[in-house]
Amino acid sequence: MKARYQYRFYPTDQQKQSLAQLFGCVRVVYNDALALCKNAEKNPTIGDLQKIVITQAKKTPEREWLKGVSNSPLQQSIADLGVAFKNFFDSCSGRRKGQKVGYPKFKKKESSQSARFVGTNFNVSKKSVYMVGVGNVQPVWSRELPALPSSVTVIKDCGNRYFLSFVVEIEAPQIPAQSQSVGIDLGIKTFATLSTGEFVHSPSYVALDCKVRKLQKQLARCEKGSNRRKVVALKIAKTHNKIADLRKDFLHKLSTRLVVENQSIILEDLNVSGMMKNRKLSRAISIQGWYTFRSLVEGKCAKFGRDFKVISRWEPTSQICSSCGFKWGKLDLKIREVKCLNCGQHHDRDVNAAINIQKVGM
Repeated sequence: MKARYQYRFYPTDQQKQSLAQLFGCVRVVYNDALALCKNAEKNPTIGDLQKIVITQAKKTPEREWLKGVSNSPLQQSIADLGVAFKNFFDSCSGRRKGQKVGYPKFKKKESSQSARFVGTNFNVSKKSVYMVGVGNVQPVWSRELPALPSSVTVIKDCGNRYFLSFVVEIEAPQIPAQSQSVGIDLGIKTFATLSTGEFVHSPSYVALDCKVRKLQKQLARCEKGSNRRKVVALKIAKTHNKIADLRKDFLHKLSTRLVVENQSIILEDLNVSGMMKNRKLSRAISIQGWYTFRSLVEGKCAKFGRDFKVISRWEPTSQICSSCGFKWGKLDLKIREVKCLNCGQHHDRDVNAAINIQKVGM
């Protein structure tokens, strides 16, 4: 199976200029190909697009500067456009499940940039990575690569951080599970409540979120196109990166622990897009990363050979006693503890829901 390993690196000033030129060429080729597809009655093939926007474009005065970078990232950019169109058409026809995929959009200079090298256009050694047209860069090797990578993607995010992302073929680890199953009830104040009675709290994003709001107010007062606006926008991007890194670290550690310890993971199919329409809770819900957590758990279950199950969102998990099955009906969100009228058992609302999720899933 394939896995992705990502490392940060710090390029020199000369390498930053080379990377900026590379990102610009990749972005222009992608946008030229997308504009060609929009104006055509029928989408050209990947080979035809590469011939028009790369080979023939290099012979024109307007795109002659495309010769200054490696040809591999330009070809991979067109291949990415083909994948984007395939996902869009599969989503429209129903062959692709999950959230609807929109029509491909033009790449912007202000967004994160990326370029992918394949084949002989890059070389990985013990200390450095060589890329054609960029030179040798020295990533921070936080862990060793298990095998030689098939491709490397150089990424620059909105906070001006540079990363190398490798795709490596690995073998699935065989780790015996400690317990049979666990039900997980996701929430806001308590990120996850397990059917074992454990409460998992997410890191506090309040201070960083308040900083983002303050900076966004400053950005709204800055004149468009001014240098001050660029400085404030960079501060906002860096603060968002801190929130994303904190959330990603928490979600990865939690998902790995749950998947390693349990043979079956059972979650509830939450209508997150519908819940986001609540203006009072939308910001708190979006910052938790419920969908990211579900995707991580699903992917790691496939990696470790575990069972991943999702129950229907219409299951009344909060309305039924987990001990005797008595249904007491809907409860207000402010009611956190319940005493069953039938058996007299005292329940925590979230623990009771997690146990019911486990029972329904199994």
